[in-house]
Amino acid sequence: MMNHSTLTAALALALFLVVAGCRTAPIYNVEHAPVTTNKPHASLDDVEKAIVRAGAGLGWQMRKIKPGLIDGTLYLRSHVAEVSIPYSTQEYSIRYKNSQNLNYQAGQIHKNYNSWVQNLDNAIRSELLAQP
Repeated sequence: MMNHSTLTAALALALFLVVAGCRTAPIYNVEHAPVTTNKPHASLDDVEKAIVRAGAGLGWQMRKIKPGLIDGTLYLRSHVAEVSIPYSTQEYSIRYKNSQNLNYQAGQIHKNYNSWVQNLDNAIRSELLAQP
């Protein structure tokens, strides 16, 4: 049977391993990314459709808030990431809005969040270029 100090040491080690396993990084936002298409003049609707298609293709739930603003939510297991995507015919941004179970604290978040946002950004760029 464990004594009190051995039990305390074991619990401290377990807590350390849990915290060490949850690596965080500064939040990655996309700011003022240029809208690049094969069309001479993409419409606001063209940009909106590209953003929605890109997000949906990666499992994001995209919701138009108003012309020029889409909110995206990604549910993965017990994790939730929410972003705000303001856009125009010239540029778009992807900004952190909220999260659950991603260790958000003082501008830091679970490192996987940044990968999800980078993947979304890449998908938006691809969809914009693929527009007929």
